[in-house]
Amino acid sequence: MIRKLSLLCAGALMGATAMGVVYGAVGTAANAAGSETYRQLAIFGDIFERVRAQYVTPPEEKALVESAINGMLSSLDPHSSYLNPDAAKDMRVQTKGEFGGLGIEVTMENELVKVITPIDDTPAAKAGVRAGDYISAIDGVEVRGMTLNEAVEKMRGLVNTPIKLTILRESQKAPIEITIVRDIIKVKAVKYRVEDDVGYMKVTSFTEKTSDDLKAAIDAIRKAVPDDKLKGYVLDLRLNPGGLLDQAISVSDAFLDRGEIVSTRGRDPKDVTRYDARAGDDINGKPLIVLINGGSASASEIVAGALQDHRRATVVGTQSFGKGSVQTIIPLGENGALRLTTALYYTPSGKSIQGKGISPDIKVEQPLPEELAGQDLRRGESDLKGHIKGVEESEEGSGSAAYVPPEAKDDIQLNYALELLRGTKTDPAFPPNPDRAALQ
Repeated sequence: MIRKLSLLCAGALMGATAMGVVYGAVGTAANAAGSETYRQLAIFGDIFERVRAQYVTPPEEKALVESAINGMLSSLDPHSSYLNPDAAKDMRVQTKGEFGGLGIEVTMENELVKVITPIDDTPAAKAGVRAGDYISAIDGVEVRGMTLNEAVEKMRGLVNTPIKLTILRESQKAPIEITIVRDIIKVKAVKYRVEDDVGYMKVTSFTEKTSDDLKAAIDAIRKAVPDDKLKGYVLDLRLNPGGLLDQAISVSDAFLDRGEIVSTRGRDPKDVTRYDARAGDDINGKPLIVLINGGSASASEIVAGALQDHRRATVVGTQSFGKGSVQTIIPLGENGALRLTTALYYTPSGKSIQGKGISPDIKVEQPLPEELAGQDLRRGESDLKGHIKGVEESEEGSGSAAYVPPEAKDDIQLNYALELLRGTKTDPAFPPNPDRAALQ
């Protein structure tokens, strides 16, 4: 990719919280800038003045400064960025789990807007937008030359107003024109259903609602199926790009009775924060299987890693995305906010999954349908330009195909999990043995 991976939902999702975000305050510099730094800043000021005074057409000064800031931050890693006041406001709205727009998570790649994934049951998903699509034009205006924020801004608008996207799709020779009607996007953080004798819970994102939605889902499943009939639960984290760090901790805590969930480690070796589980298991020790794939990132990986390390759950699927960094949102008053990578997180066994991802206990590939055959749906942090190289990153990198069939009958990974829980399929990795947990 990639100028920056912002995992934005066109409409109002202007700042990704799909990355283990925590909130912080403005701090002081760790070390005072040296004279050479100030000399470089003077060069920047000189160039800015010359552009402002001599460019062939009068430039928008605010846009110049904003572009310079984002250029500086994007040179650090794909997840650090500046949020202008509108973007910062939109990010706060998005973390509440309700916002206006189309319902697509996007990034910028090769000067085009690339769709990471359409959110379930949103206008974009219903209109046929797919993960991996490239948006080349918005209402007939070419995307090339726009910043990601500019493109997202154009895709925003009043509810019930139409927008026309020109889509480039690998399987199609000609561009596709798709018209979408904007709507209020209400993201249900946890969807659930009963699969006869198994409780199925799909966590779509980690917003402020996720923990409460999960508890409600567990309660509903327990009421629907008698305890002696309930074989266990499936926690589906596939295509979940992440979200709020505290929510990932709460979701993990719902299934863990004790022990470390995750730790974060910053620039200073002493800057280590550990988060531990509280007593109590919301599903009373029932068997649990976690599903992951290349679309499982950040907060999803925190949950999968914690449950795997404690041998509380068996992880089934394919390699996760591998985003093991934490972004702190630093408010800048009326000037928006700074989203800055300030730490890496580590699983309870002390492993960083940055650039590596979570390896499933049982690898189960999901075949692609004929219409997607030959397409590269692999997603991984290690593929992102300028990503922070992980200490355990290998040549194979991170990630895998990010695809889940729309119909449960075609879902090989889900059906494998159901068969394990029902005992019609066996594997040495299931059920996991907590006594073999490899913890620090």
